[in-house]
Amino acid sequence: MIIIPAINAETFEEVKNKLELIKPYAGWAHIDVADGSFADNILWHNPEDIRQISGLNLNLEVHLMISGLEDKIDKWLKPEVKRILFHLSAVGDPDIVIKKCEEIGIEVGISISPEDSVEKALIYKDKVDFFQILAVKPGLPGQKMDESTFEKIKEVRKFCSSCIIEVDGGMNLETIPKAIESGANIIVAASAIFDTGKDIKESIEKLKNVI
Repeated sequence: MIIIPAINAETFEEVKNKLELIKPYAGWAHIDVADGSFADNILWHNPEDIRQISGLNLNLEVHLMISGLEDKIDKWLKPEVKRILFHLSAVGDPDIVIKKCEEIGIEVGISISPEDSVEKALIYKDKVDFFQILAVKPGLPGQKMDESTFEKIKEVRKFCSSCIIEVDGGMNLETIPKAIESGANIIVAASAIFDTGKDIKESIEKLKNVI
């Protein structure tokens, strides 16, 4: 069970600053990427910037909220990126994205939004490395967690006992224990780390104490 800080930023300068803040206290970082084609908002989305952070010694997980990803995925296959998340509804052929990630050893996962079907995602359970249950609408930070989140986690766990399940959105001291009880292995948190009014170390340690 691990806590991964999530970075939801409009500029790469903000991405870099937040990575520096969490670096001493986390082994992984989750970066949200949105170019306006899939999510309602626009976040940092230039893969060429990634080379600037090659020396940070952090494992990067990139959540690609981008439509037509099969035609754009090559640009994101960087040595610094260890995991890629994508949405089935954002691609015409998910197998293209999965195969390209596999070919160079990048882990790949499917993100299941509140309105998405778990059943459709589970078709790929033998092809992907993990699933993400997205507890909020893609893109916008600070949203209230969708009530279907825990049931979706349980449904994935029921049909895939060995699957790695990540949950992202609305994760805090109250919701994390429920997510774990439902079957989650990885917790992704943003506001509960960056927006508490406390220092980053203390915020991360408090979250770790409830897992």
